Amino acid sequence: MPVNRAPRSICLLRLSALGDATHALALVRQLQRAWPEAAITWVIGKGEAKLMEGLEGVELVVFDKQAGLAGYRALRARLSGRRFDVLLNLQLALRAGLASTAVKADRRIGFDRGRSKEGHSLFISERIPPGGHHVLDAFLQFLQPLGLARGPVEWRMPVPEAAHAWAREQLPGDQPTLLVSPCSSHVLRNWRPERYAAVADHAAARGWRVVLCGGRSALERETTDAILAAMTAPALDLVGKDTFKQLLALLARATLVMSPDSGPAHMANAMGTAVLGLHACTDAERSGPYSDRRWTVNRFAEAAEKFMGKPASRLAWGRRIEFPGVMDLVTVDEVLARFDAFRAERGA
Repeated sequence: MPVNRAPRSICLLRLSALGDATHALALVRQLQRAWPEAAITWVIGKGEAKLMEGLEGVELVVFDKQAGLAGYRALRARLSGRRFDVLLNLQLALRAGLASTAVKADRRIGFDRGRSKEGHSLFISERIPPGGHHVLDAFLQFLQPLGLARGPVEWRMPVPEAAHAWAREQLPGDQPTLLVSPCSSHVLRNWRPERYAAVADHAAARGWRVVLCGGRSALERETTDAILAAMTAPALDLVGKDTFKQLLALLARATLVMSPDSGPAHMANAMGTAVLGLHACTDAERSGPYSDRRWTVNRFAEAAEKFMGKPASRLAWGRRIEFPGVMDLVTVDEVLARFDAFRAERGA
């Protein structure tokens, strides 16, 4: 199929995680803007499908990675008898490559050779050109083999009005609000509870409302309890009390979201809320809040020297530095400085 001809059907494969699914949505919006008549199917993980539920013009096909071989069989059965003009394989993991064999497509586009790993090259027939250090920019490189130029980045996350109403009930009025989402699914990315508490108390002393949010895991409950115990000011505890849609609405109502490299950080950015990101395990320039990283602390370069013994520039794209104590490179003082700089600019 010539690259200048609009495809009738596009299959996008990105299973996980929440933040990466949020980045992939920006690519979906570009495709919809360029080819409004094209049918788009997204092979996606279970939790990510809940996040994207209600996404207009997109068929969500759920792949359950926890189901083992049964999950692959179910995906193959769901897509049996179908053929797409284009498959965009946005995930490098072997699991995603194996899942992609259930997708029959005339063109199978994947990552450039320099980023390929875990057998990714075995499941594609075309590559994007190198370029795009941030994950979202790398995803937008998939436009080039299709003959499309990238346009303005937009997300338009699907959030029902009922979720916004719930968020308004939790956070009434217009008091500046620091929303703390303290946990990533990667435990070694998480900051110490007493450090979160110090920043939260600092915000509360300046008239800010402090809210804690998170999922229903034991780790998130224990971390939140430790933060609350270390704080001297009161905080609203909403951990485990919201849905994905309600969380999106909550993030939209916040003034500033403090989080390590996690799904909620990218979800907040997509909802137009500033993020005070905490990075040392991962490079904020690759996986930090896309729209504005001025408020993010990035100690990835120092982590590379200390824990890997080499400059960050010599590490492979996507390399994580997940060692005990790495997040201690992010200090309370520098986070407070970013918070105060944000307050000064926004007049909050």
